[in-house]
Amino acid sequence: MDYLLGIDIGTGSTKGVLVTPDGTVVDSRAVPHQMSLPQPGWAEVDAEATWWAEICSISRALVAVAAQREGRIAGVCVSGVGPCLVLCDSELNPLRPAILYGIDSRAAREIDDLTAEFGEEAIVDRAGARLSSQAVGPKIEWVRRNEPDVFGRARRWYGSNSYVAAKLTGEYVLDHHTASQCDPLYSTREFGWNDDWAGRICGHLELPRLVWPSEIVGRVHAAAAAATGIPVGTPVVAGTVDAYAEAFSVGVRHPGDLMIMYGSTMFLVQVMSEFHSDPALWTTAGVEEGTLALAAGTSTAGSLTQWLQSVTGGASFEELMAEASTVPPGSDGLVVLPYLAGERTPVFDADARGVVVGLTLRHTRGHLFRAAYEGIAFGIRQILERFDHVAPARRVVAVGGGLRSPIWAQTVSDVTGRQQAIPTQAIGASYGGALLAGIGVGLLPPETDWATIDRVLEPSPANRELYDEIYPVWSSLYPATREQVHRLGGI
Repeated sequence: MDYLLGIDIGTGSTKGVLVTPDGTVVDSRAVPHQMSLPQPGWAEVDAEATWWAEICSISRALVAVAAQREGRIAGVCVSGVGPCLVLCDSELNPLRPAILYGIDSRAAREIDDLTAEFGEEAIVDRAGARLSSQAVGPKIEWVRRNEPDVFGRARRWYGSNSYVAAKLTGEYVLDHHTASQCDPLYSTREFGWNDDWAGRICGHLELPRLVWPSEIVGRVHAAAAAATGIPVGTPVVAGTVDAYAEAFSVGVRHPGDLMIMYGSTMFLVQVMSEFHSDPALWTTAGVEEGTLALAAGTSTAGSLTQWLQSVTGGASFEELMAEASTVPPGSDGLVVLPYLAGERTPVFDADARGVVVGLTLRHTRGHLFRAAYEGIAFGIRQILERFDHVAPARRVVAVGGGLRSPIWAQTVSDVTGRQQAIPTQAIGASYGGALLAGIGVGLLPPETDWATIDRVLEPSPANRELYDEIYPVWSSLYPATREQVHRLGGI
């Protein structure tokens, strides 16, 4: 029996699945981890001690299961958080902790300087997005300026999944989608490097070979086999950023398909039929060769409710949801702007902060939780309105651990007026990685889709009327408080 191994490096854990070619999950493993927040605006992970160690642990466990069943690993694919920056020497040793995606906002000055140097319109036109905390280019520039010794010793740079691919195979590659989020280094219009800008920013650093997420990049070498248990010679497929692997896993593959991912942050991906740039969104390469996608992401979501859980006494998730469920829609006039870690789409303000409006003595912990979900949902409505200006989605699929909440996804439907399809299989990006592996090694036809829909969330018209009334209030909070929170942030 052939088995496919899919692994995903997430923000809060690494997960792996062992899957048969028909999409049946035989076994799964997960290892939790935490990111490091050494300074305000910084978010880092030790790529070797955390990511690679967890890859080894999960692989050994799942390969053992396949061996017990007298099966073989036909292919492996790793996806991961991104875009990230892992700077390594010529021996693949990380020279500093990996700098994470848009939740790491250290490079604000570099964003401004590179935007002034290249021109915002030119960057949006060539790269598909304006520079923000999501972009890798400014983070490379930050290391050059602030850690010149590290930059000088570095020879190659990786994302989370391409670092693991290198550890497994020795190959130096980057998938097109991840590259398209490394603004302004990549030309999304042309599916290739922006050689002049990439040369200016990367300097002596070698640029990786570009591949598509389902391409075989190499085969597991002896040292990696000893560490992971994956047999020598097993083909390794490139993989991509976790959100896009998850979208692929639930059938978001055709123009007009849109995925909303409920996690520590919110992430939205819509497949596009043609290139379109919008300074408030990200235009990227897609998962399948020659495809395009439109994307957006928030800086907080599940991390906000986890924070509320911590600061309000650490009650169980079930208890908090029960309390929030007794609160009526609209939270009795309580409104939350959920920018506790700055915000990405659409304001792109690393110095934005959370705001609570309408708080009274009659409000409870349950009110705060419902209002937080509603604030997140208003942010999704704002993003979807930008998507609608480009091409309205024909189908919305909801995924992610946040679907455990009985309130969150329904609130998003009520606030936005959108149906949301909930897949039967909600394992996530690791499942998408297994599918990419199967396609990449030729075990499955390229059009194979394992996704089925379990149920559809319908918006409540009565609640939509209420939220239509609150939405302008929510929308006014950021512009009304921007100057004040920036002043407070400087104290």
